[in-house]
Amino acid sequence: MISILDFFTIGIGPSSSHSVGPMRAAKTFVDRLVERELLERVARLEVTLYGSLALTGKGHGTDKAVLLGLLGETPDGVDVDTIDARIAQIETDKRLTLAGTHAIDFRPQKDLKFDRKTKCKVHPNQLRLVAIDAEGEQLAEDVVYSVGGGFVLTAADIQAAQEVEASGKVPPDSRPYPFRTGAELLARTKETGTSISEVVQANERVSRNEEEFRAEVLKRWQVMQDCVKKGCQAEGILPGGLQVRRRAPALCQKLKERGQSPDPLATLDWVDLFALAVNEENAAGGRVVTAPTNGAAGIIPAVLHYHMRFCYGASEDTVVRFLSVAGAIALLYKENASISGAEVGCQGEVGVAASMAAGALTEVLGGTVEQVLQAAEIAMEHHLGLTCDPIGGLVQVPCIERNAVAAVTAINSSRMALAGDGEHKVSLDKVIATMRRTGADMSAKYKETARGGLAIEVNVIEC
Repeated sequence: MISILDFFTIGIGPSSSHSVGPMRAAKTFVDRLVERELLERVARLEVTLYGSLALTGKGHGTDKAVLLGLLGETPDGVDVDTIDARIAQIETDKRLTLAGTHAIDFRPQKDLKFDRKTKCKVHPNQLRLVAIDAEGEQLAEDVVYSVGGGFVLTAADIQAAQEVEASGKVPPDSRPYPFRTGAELLARTKETGTSISEVVQANERVSRNEEEFRAEVLKRWQVMQDCVKKGCQAEGILPGGLQVRRRAPALCQKLKERGQSPDPLATLDWVDLFALAVNEENAAGGRVVTAPTNGAAGIIPAVLHYHMRFCYGASEDTVVRFLSVAGAIALLYKENASISGAEVGCQGEVGVAASMAAGALTEVLGGTVEQVLQAAEIAMEHHLGLTCDPIGGLVQVPCIERNAVAAVTAINSSRMALAGDGEHKVSLDKVIATMRRTGADMSAKYKETARGGLAIEVNVIEC
């Protein structure tokens, strides 16, 4: 069972699929070597990145993430302030200490390869890790796929899921109120006379009690707040070569100096600030909460900050409700489409995050379940076909501004839904299915490969 907390993992920037997922995959590989008592026999490692991981891996920090995972680090545990120094040490010493205990010769330029030619048949984010002993014999091999949001699957995992889908047989579900579609979610709320957040929290109690769930949600909210605060203070140029200057600190100071404004839309300046602060931190490799991906990590915090700061009656209880609903909507996209930019374009990242935020905001503002689903549908409907075309393979342009625009779209989608009665021509399930088909039809050059769109309009050497 996927917990809604899995859509809000604490990690590092700049990418959940290209940084968080590969780090997890590398650590899992080393952990298995330890479990099988093979670690001490390893003399050499070969790591190969394919597809989107190879094409935009440098700009997304995939190579650094893999090395950190091999060292035994986790996305939520690594000290972000030490990363650059540790990577530089590996490059200087030509040595890598697996799991922090077993040192081997390792030359990143030679042993960590970017295969930009081999086509990926299973998923566009493919990673292969091979351990070799002193005699040249292969000890272990893992081929894994980073499928978005930090989720990592093996080929066997994907094949098993495809077989289940083809068979039409629904696997056992231990949740008291299982749902895989928006229609099923609506039905569960009607059966129980409860809200979406209440259905979600009842399902979560299968694996953790109410206090534990609440604590985990509020932990993520605290990281979101810390991220906004740090993003509003950190100045300078973002790494990568685009020379993108952080704008959040100057905007924050300007808004503080302005104070109360007669402009009825002045609140949206704060929403922009919250989103920019998070995504500039993400682009710098800072600590963020995946929501549901790192490239879209600023939308949920921006809308939730908006609610907590500008809406009447906001409290920690509404934070728990907000993220419960947002997680339920993310689950619908994960089950029926994708949250991977390399698979369906940015509609699967920013579009999904906007949909999550719109639905969540609608419930905490008192909307009906129908209005929640309508708000989520409106937000995605106007992100259909959104391309993932990062300039220089960096999660900066257009990604940072795109989060700010999408956060405002989410708020407007909620307001439109609350102004109606919840009836709409296009259901959330239909728009999710449309998003999936649109992603399948989209050219690969618009899906996180930096080979089309804005990515080719600016000449940048990926570094």
